[in-house]
Amino acid sequence: MYYTMKQMAEMFDVTEHTLRFYTDKGLLPCERDGGNRRVFNEESVNWMQGIKCLKGCGASIDDIQEYCRLCLLEESEENLKARYEIILKQRDAAYQRLEEAKVTVKYMDDKVAHYESILSGIAPDDTNPKNWTAENRPKH
Repeated sequence: MYYTMKQMAEMFDVTEHTLRFYTDKGLLPCERDGGNRRVFNEESVNWMQGIKCLKGCGASIDDIQEYCRLCLLEESEENLKARYEIILKQRDAAYQRLEEAKVTVKYMDDKVAHYESILSGIAPDDTNPKNWTAENRPKH
């Protein structure tokens, strides 16, 4: 079975431009039909699923290219370890983003509590930058 560019784009919720980019980078295999249009087969679907997973984890194009390159090599323990290192790097980056998100959530929770204090009349409204001076500008 073959999929058109439009079908693949819809299947993976990406743009056709993205698919062209991936095929041009050699990450996503495709064939050409009689009209020289890109068409994709089940192998293409498999590769796109892998690309989408890595991209969703925050992997760079360089890391995705390296991972794909390694997948195309003959299977070996060295090859497996190299792919594992890429996955570890992505996991570490995900944990870093998680910690950053926790800091952001804490900041927003504090902001919500501050606004609730203002709205309930406990604190004065000091949230509008047009009213700030060097002396009363928030430090956060």
